[in-house]
Amino acid sequence: GLAACGGMDDSGSDDSGSATSSDSMGSESSEESGMTEASAPFGDGCSAVPKDGKGSFDGMAKAPVATAAGNNPALKTLVGAVKEAKLASTLNSAKDITVFAPTNDAFSAMDQATLDTAMKDPDGLLTTVLTHHVVEGRLAPEDLSGTHTTMAGDKVTVKGSGEDFTVGKAKVVCGDVQTANATVYIVDSVLMPTAS
Repeated sequence: GLAACGGMDDSGSDDSGSATSSDSMGSESSEESGMTEASAPFGDGCSAVPKDGKGSFDGMAKAPVATAAGNNPALKTLVGAVKEAKLASTLNSAKDITVFAPTNDAFSAMDQATLDTAMKDPDGLLTTVLTHHVVEGRLAPEDLSGTHTTMAGDKVTVKGSGEDFTVGKAKVVCGDVQTANATVYIVDSVLMPTAS
């Protein structure tokens, strides 16, 4: 490291300073991404995520959130609803969001009449329900507890710590899943906005 710095000094100390600071920033960001990988997704529901391919954790990390979720078999119903509401491109182009993603089983457990009503109103109720699952910013587990404003403009409250969280009445079954533009927490119930 010293020899490299010495070599850079020949081209002027200012360059050395900026090169050194960008080198240290580079190493910080690679350490950070190392930490992200070390703090792997957690929860019993993570076993439903494929071990390899586009739907795996590594595969999902390379794609924007709606595309990544579409590659995960446990989230097919959610993705179908997102496409029905024409929200895929909105979610894929959003910068740094957190998504609470209900599993297929969460949709199956929903009151069927409510689900049918939502699916028949893609621009209204369905969009409201889906955007109620999205908050701004990538929330790491340590930042997750608290009340957050959703993309629907209402609030969602998360309780818990460590690897044990609830979002309203839903339990996080697989948390801290990374996609190219979002942090995803897979939940076991569909979050219903409270009627205002």
